[in-house]
Parts: sequence; structure tokens; C-alpha cells
Amino acid sequence: QVQLTESGGGGVQAGGSLRLSCAPSRRTFSSFAVGWFRQAPGKEREFVAAIDLNDANTYYADSVKGRFVISRDNAKNTVYLQMNSLKPEDTAVYYCATDSGRTVVAVDDLYEYDYWGQGTQVTVSS
Repeated sequence: QVQLTESGGGGVQAGGSLRLSCAPSRRTFSSFAVGWFRQAPGKEREFVAAIDLNDANTYYADSVKGRFVISRDNAKNTVYLQMNSLKPEDTAVYYCATDSGRTVVAVDDLYEYDYWGQGTQVTVSS
């Protein structure tokens, strides 16, 4: 069992930036990928970004491409989501997720992930 802890959420004006962090309860991510998803009130949870921990390939939803950057810091055992040029429609609870070590076929599919953090609120005001 892996517990994930997200941090870095908060309130920001449109055009601003935030950086979210995701860290596991154990020493390292012993998994294939880490993904970020978000859920706005009344909407389904949707894919935001993911990183393949083996080759560092990154993947993004079209809605955040060019504005968000997912990265990892192996020394700190942390995955980050740098969010720039934030828009009011980015307002949501953001979750990080990881798998149990098996190969993830579709990194944008939330059902591919086994462990989830508790979420962190991001609110973007206009």
C-alpha cells in the first residue's frame, strides 16, 4: 500500500502560477507512472498530465498543454506539476496517482492507477 501526499494548492488570480507536489509514503516511487488528475464540482475526474518514471516521457491533456509541466526530482522522491497561465476553468481538486508497479498502458486512464492522494484544491479567480 502506498500513500500519496499532495501539496501546493491554493488560490491564485487568472494568469498566475502554482506548483503542486506529490510524494509517496515510502522511499521511492516503485511504479510505472505518476499521473495528475483533477475534478471540478459536478464534473468527472479528468486527466491532466502524467510522467513515465522509467524514461521520463511526459503526457498532457490538450487543455493544459503548453501551460503545465510535469517533472520529477529523484533526489527528493517527488513529482511536481508546475501550472502556469492559470485560468478560472482550471479550478478543481487536483489528485496525484500512481500504479502498483505493473505497466500502465494508458496513462490518461484513471482506472490504470491504484493509489491516489487526498487531493489539493486549486482555485483560480478571474
